Amino acid sequence: MSRPTLNPPCTGWKEDLPAPCDAPLLAPHLGNQTPNHQDSNFLEIPRSAMAYRGVVSALALVLMISTLIDLPWMITHTDPTELESVLILVIPHTLITWCIVALLRMDLAPPRDLPIRFNRARNKIYAYNFKRQWWNPFDDWSQVRAERWSQNGALPNGGFIFKSGVMLSIVTPGTHNVIDRFPLVTMGADQYAWAYICTYMQEGPSSLPSPSAPKDHNDVLWCEFALRLAPKVSWPADMDLESRSAP
Repeated sequence: MSRPTLNPPCTGWKEDLPAPCDAPLLAPHLGNQTPNHQDSNFLEIPRSAMAYRGVVSALALVLMISTLIDLPWMITHTDPTELESVLILVIPHTLITWCIVALLRMDLAPPRDLPIRFNRARNKIYAYNFKRQWWNPFDDWSQVRAERWSQNGALPNGGFIFKSGVMLSIVTPGTHNVIDRFPLVTMGADQYAWAYICTYMQEGPSSLPSPSAPKDHNDVLWCEFALRLAPKVSWPADMDLESRSAP
């Protein structure tokens, strides 16, 4: 059985994928995704902060509406002269309010897209990240490594959850020591997407299947209310220019 090369391996490690300069073992494919952009200079791959944007906000709204419906009845049955009665009203509704705010922030705070740009002309990658900093430039494509991962387990309600994807890692030159990590994809194309990226960086766009029309990550449907309320993707001007151009 093969063992992970990187130190440390990613959570849920299953296998190491080919290195940036190795020939891909799979046919290049992005599954149901379409590149945001693809030309001779750079390839931009979309990433989503959450699998289903809007579901969490909908749950928060349902919780808020049900709370507001019950609140008048709770107030009328609360004796303001009794501390216990007041606490029974205040404490649960404070916790519910905190939960609603936390759920809305979790769904609405991340940008509409978290794209990664692979600049073939400069041999660099640029990741638009949310949890750390808005963008991350990395000096050398050869420092990138990819691992396939999967996680599964039982949920408290008796259900079962399964997640899988590809994690990109940046290593110190000449070593297998990881200095940074961020996900490439979750579910979807997985290792086929890595093969697509490696083929692009090694051979250029002419070696890839013709992609569908590019999609603007800031262009969302009117019914995607969570995405419409989320921040637009906005690269810093100098980084935007560098990541799209040749030296």
